[in-house]
Amino acid sequence: MSRSIQRRTFLTATAAAIAATAAGAPPASAAPGLSTAPVSTPRSSTRHISTPRISTAFELPDDRAYPEGIAADPRTGALYVGSYTTGAVYRAAPGRRAAETFLPPGADGRNTANGLKVDGSGRLWVTDSTAGVAVYDVRTRTLLARFDVPGDAPRFVNDLAIAADGSAYLTDSVREVVYRVTPAELARAAAHGGRATLTPAYDFGGILAPHPAGTFTLNGIAAGDRCLFTVDMTGGALYRVDLITGRIRQVALHGGDLVNGDGLELVGTTLWAALNRTDTITRWRLSPDGTAARLERSLTDPALQIPTTLVRHDGRTLVVRSQFDKGGPMGPGTPETPFTVAWVRGI
Repeated sequence: MSRSIQRRTFLTATAAAIAATAAGAPPASAAPGLSTAPVSTPRSSTRHISTPRISTAFELPDDRAYPEGIAADPRTGALYVGSYTTGAVYRAAPGRRAAETFLPPGADGRNTANGLKVDGSGRLWVTDSTAGVAVYDVRTRTLLARFDVPGDAPRFVNDLAIAADGSAYLTDSVREVVYRVTPAELARAAAHGGRATLTPAYDFGGILAPHPAGTFTLNGIAAGDRCLFTVDMTGGALYRVDLITGRIRQVALHGGDLVNGDGLELVGTTLWAALNRTDTITRWRLSPDGTAARLERSLTDPALQIPTTLVRHDGRTLVVRSQFDKGGPMGPGTPETPFTVAWVRGI
């Protein structure tokens, strides 16, 4: 079977698993299982926001986009959004109410566009859950390098973060590892044919809470000062990775959990999380050493439309409204079009 057919088969099976999970059935045996934990909202004694503070930031051009990831260019303020179903990437210029197609569907053989980040050197990183990650020059749209997951075993490259030294860290929701690509490895790949292999840097096997084999676990990831934070979407736990010692430890959560946790955004000691299946955004305050976090605020609203990722930009929170449950990978139905990215105020 060709590599492209294998990827399409895996993506189709994964979508079936997501849909089965959302319906309460066990995951399809042909694909890695997803969390079958009951839907829950964060337990909290904090005051919930009762008045919706959600508005549309900009629209996406494709009526089958089912967006998943979002990234802000720190130099230009442009925003990039990826399509889970087509692999397209869209770009919204500052102040524009509509995004344009930046990379077309299937660009460079990409089947999905999950996590996105723009680094300080003007490079756009785009994960393909079925394959790995591609790196582009945002000015020229040139593909600089691709890093592929080794082997044929199931994988789901999900989200990524860029650390202070320029290294990229990527979660694999099925293999339960975090990959690393250093600036030196990127330069080497770009200079020698543009292809290289992803290397696991941190293995969470045996660290995560017990769960059925093939369950989706590691999802969102954020880089802090000399550490990483990543969420186990099934177990609802947050983990801290020390980039100096390599130690992995669970963060003590006070006031709630992170079941269904998807994208993370970290600014200083404030951590935002998108909880996809419950239409929830939460805001947490980390302790100075990052070993504990307290829930400060939670917003649950169906207008979030299955939020998958989020980013802070110009002092506000931008949230991707995936609509995965409306004809996408989480269930049948018809999505509201155009697909949009939301501003969320008060969170």
